Amino acid sequence: MTDRNDGPDGVLLLDKPAGITSTRALAKAKRLLGSLKGGHTGTLDPFATGLLPLVFGEATKFSRFLIDSRKSYIATLRLGEETPTGDTESDVSSRRAVDAGPERIDEVLASFLGAQRQTPPMHSAVHVNGRRLYEYARAGEEVERPVREVVIEVLERLGREGNDLIVRVDCSKGTYVRTLAQDIGSRLGCGAHLVALRRTGVGGFTLDDAVTFETLATEGEAHARARLLPPESLAASLPRLDATPEEASRFGHGRIIERVFGIAGEVAVYAPGAIFLGVGSSLGPAGIAPLRLMRSADAKSPDFA
Repeated sequence: MTDRNDGPDGVLLLDKPAGITSTRALAKAKRLLGSLKGGHTGTLDPFATGLLPLVFGEATKFSRFLIDSRKSYIATLRLGEETPTGDTESDVSSRRAVDAGPERIDEVLASFLGAQRQTPPMHSAVHVNGRRLYEYARAGEEVERPVREVVIEVLERLGREGNDLIVRVDCSKGTYVRTLAQDIGSRLGCGAHLVALRRTGVGGFTLDDAVTFETLATEGEAHARARLLPPESLAASLPRLDATPEEASRFGHGRIIERVFGIAGEVAVYAPGAIFLGVGSSLGPAGIAPLRLMRSADAKSPDFA
């Protein structure tokens, strides 16, 4: 983590409470950190809790690596009850008897594993024709929604309390867990909606390392900033290239590193001393071209040679 006049650079792992939007959570975190520039890496619904990685300063340049990453959740589905929104944000619209036992539930859960097509709910922030779907929903309008490809990697029963079914979900980006809950209820023949959702993982980050607003407020700004992970933690999943001083200077000035890298795709590039310069694209025999650079790596910074 580094500091500049307009605030710190880094990643805050926040344990978001229920009842606030991700945008409000970001605004509150910015105040606690004294930051002017920040963003989040994928929203959590207001009623949901758990891991919400927030990025500040230079880390905002690399947020897409978390936006595109796998997510993990603990979800509680109430079987036998349906709501228009698929969660607790609307009243129960229908009730049915629940007669599915553990074996049937496990069979249905297993049927959702793998790649599939999912339609976003009307009460979601997806844009259609310049408006968010929830704006249409609030106006009582139904519009055609774009179907998206998602992957459910893990879907397992953790427990059941009455008609409340607790499951673990590991899924690709863009997956709506409340839509998944509705689909599970439909396949079980009793209906269901989401009554609790807690995100436990995003990419390589876990809820175990997250901090609450209460702790941040108690510790104060200096300690809150000290909790930030460095921007390069967002690119930890990428192959790493350790540049020579000359290569680091070229890369920092926006020029290609003339070295063949054995792995195609994006590369995290470091200068001597494990200084993160940014992310480049491996071009095969043509070398490695800069894509996104840290401010400290640009042409205004000291030469690494």
